[in-house]
Amino acid sequence: MKRALVSVTDKTGVVEFCKGLESLGYEIVSTGGTKKVLISGGVKAIDISDVTGFPEILDGRVKTLHPMVHGGLLAVRDKESHVAQIKEHNIEYIDLVCVNLYAFKKTIESGASFDDAVENIDIGGPSMLRSAAKNHKFVTVVSDINDYDLVLNEIKEYGNTTYETRLKLAAKVYTLTAEYDTMIAKYMREKAGLSEKLFIEADLVQNLRYGENPHQEAKFYSTDKNLSYSLANAKQIQGKELSYNNIQDANAALNIVKEFGNTPFALGLKHMNPCGAAIGKDLKEAWLKAYESDPVSIFGGIVATNQIIDGEAANLIKFDHGEKGKSIFLEVILAPGFTDEALKAFAKRPDLRLIEYKLGDYPKQKQYVTVNGGLLVQDQDTLTKEIKEDMTVTNSLPTKEQLADMDFGWKIVKHVKSNAIVAVKNGTTCGVGAGQMNRVGAAKIAIEEAHSRGVTDGLVLASDAFFPFADTLEYGIKNGVIAVVQPGGSKKDQDSIDLANANNVPMVFTGMRHFKH
Repeated sequence: MKRALVSVTDKTGVVEFCKGLESLGYEIVSTGGTKKVLISGGVKAIDISDVTGFPEILDGRVKTLHPMVHGGLLAVRDKESHVAQIKEHNIEYIDLVCVNLYAFKKTIESGASFDDAVENIDIGGPSMLRSAAKNHKFVTVVSDINDYDLVLNEIKEYGNTTYETRLKLAAKVYTLTAEYDTMIAKYMREKAGLSEKLFIEADLVQNLRYGENPHQEAKFYSTDKNLSYSLANAKQIQGKELSYNNIQDANAALNIVKEFGNTPFALGLKHMNPCGAAIGKDLKEAWLKAYESDPVSIFGGIVATNQIIDGEAANLIKFDHGEKGKSIFLEVILAPGFTDEALKAFAKRPDLRLIEYKLGDYPKQKQYVTVNGGLLVQDQDTLTKEIKEDMTVTNSLPTKEQLADMDFGWKIVKHVKSNAIVAVKNGTTCGVGAGQMNRVGAAKIAIEEAHSRGVTDGLVLASDAFFPFADTLEYGIKNGVIAVVQPGGSKKDQDSIDLANANNVPMVFTGMRHFKH
């Protein structure tokens, strides 16, 4: 008779699985709580102590760490010396192992104490899994409840699992134990204050057709299955498969959207930079303001909002308002929800990708950037200061309306590639200068964009970093800028302050920069 050793934390389906094994001629050996569940379910399970001849000790910490178990798992059955030793010590082969591990992740996520966390580090489970996986030529190892039916069906059809299946199951085991050990190592290292090693866990979301360009291979992985404002946890409800560039752009869009909380906000984005953004009394107003701020660049771009899109808003987003009835070509629309009327409106564009993302709190995250032969790691730039009157460094104080525009512009410029300047008015971007080699160049692009759309005065300028000289401010004042928000911190700050004072232009210093390379 073949023998299966079963010891699981997640007992979903285990009774049915073991009954299936029994019907196929397997004797079931089990431990502790699993054995109780199996017996109450009608499975004739025998206790592991009857196999080892030794009782479970130390509150169950030691029960399967025994030669009668690991000898039965690791013996190479076509090697004479191994077979002879198995017979000499009266060890019975174990043909199948079904184990899943103590719920360490669930324990630490619950806020359990350090002692409770340590107690939930599984020792015997990973040991049995690794032994069985190592000897997969002869032993079937099951660590995933989703594989129960596969294993039963193959045994029923072939008398045993196929080698190909045993190899795949063994590979899954080593993936599981690697993830498990990584999780424990990260937890223990954090408690011990160690940082000379970095462990990253990620699960494949999808294989991508290609990367930034067709000759580059690419995949998309998830590192946090619960995070809000995350494309990895979003739901695609219409459209073509997302590309590498779509994912990059959509992520950039979500990072901007989360700045605005519940304030109705709409964004057009292209190449990871905003091309039009606005707040409004509702989504429809926000969208019209955002679109009209740059109706050209939005072509082929991404739209994101923090509001549920209804039918009326969907029809506004679909069409070019400068030319009645003409559709706008968009790649992706991101929203926390779509009404049935909105879905009907967008259904006429089946290639358009509709993505529903999760709202919620956004905890501090780590940001990873690869360099040749290395990895840069930093805290994600999630902190944004609210712009207040007491940040003013000039004689003139900003008006209530100017403060509101400063706050809006500061939230947007944070997400524009450096060097970055944004010109705003009435809660709307009028011009965006991104990724320039000097700050004056970025200001010129932003202000010229605003002028080209007929906004020549009343502009509020936001800069992601300080003005090294007064030339950026000088250009702005000559071209309709009436208020400025910037980090400050330049050796020549006083030159900018003096220039602003001479022109009665209020300027605030945030004391915080937002470089985005």
